[in-house]
Amino acid sequence: MNIGLLGCDDVPERFRHIAGGYRDMFEKLLAPHIPDLRLTWFDAVKGELPAGTDACDAYVCTGSRSSVYEDRDWIVQLKDYVRRLHEARKPFVGICFGHQLLAESLGGEVKPAPQGWGVGILEMHITHPEPWMQPVRSNCKLEYIHADQVQELPPDSVVLAAAPHCPVAMFRVGDTMLGIEGHPEFPAPYVEALVSSRKERIGAERAQAALASLTEKADDQVVARWIANFLRDASATHRSTSISP
Repeated sequence: MNIGLLGCDDVPERFRHIAGGYRDMFEKLLAPHIPDLRLTWFDAVKGELPAGTDACDAYVCTGSRSSVYEDRDWIVQLKDYVRRLHEARKPFVGICFGHQLLAESLGGEVKPAPQGWGVGILEMHITHPEPWMQPVRSNCKLEYIHADQVQELPPDSVVLAAAPHCPVAMFRVGDTMLGIEGHPEFPAPYVEALVSSRKERIGAERAQAALASLTEKADDQVVARWIANFLRDASATHRSTSISP
């Protein structure tokens, strides 16, 4: 499976020694569950987007330091591309910024979270289990680091999971597009580096609690399996709807 990785940011150079860049992190996350995985990087911040919706089999959109409601050319262009993917019913998974971008692109709304940063290893509760969520779990812990969150969902959406700090922790649009607020691709040492570098923005007390949470085990590989299962099912849906009568 050739997955187009829509890069909305990348790891700062000073932290690259921890786990490489975003491409490295996503490859390590997904390769055990997608044996034929091939990642094709597109630097969306530089305006690099696939030539068309069929350039890759599926797409994953990364996190970012930017906010999806910012009036930047590359964000506007990326939103338009996500709408094209939706019209074509191409498989898509958005992570953090990508999750928020999915909502905004299709008619939802993203704003700063009223309770402030969601950061550290936090739990989400599965509110709407689906067949591709194998292995079955009622709760999952993921790494989080975000100040914005989805406030209103786009049409044809279903909330799949909620967290105490984030009512829309995971959602689906139609049968082929999935958003996840947490970061299954981030290893704990990288989250530790990010939180430590943003203590003033996050707030000392919340940052300290986040750092303490990193001793817990996250369910990254469970969610990675879910992503792989979802992309396979969504690819089958796309193929079935693309066959000419």
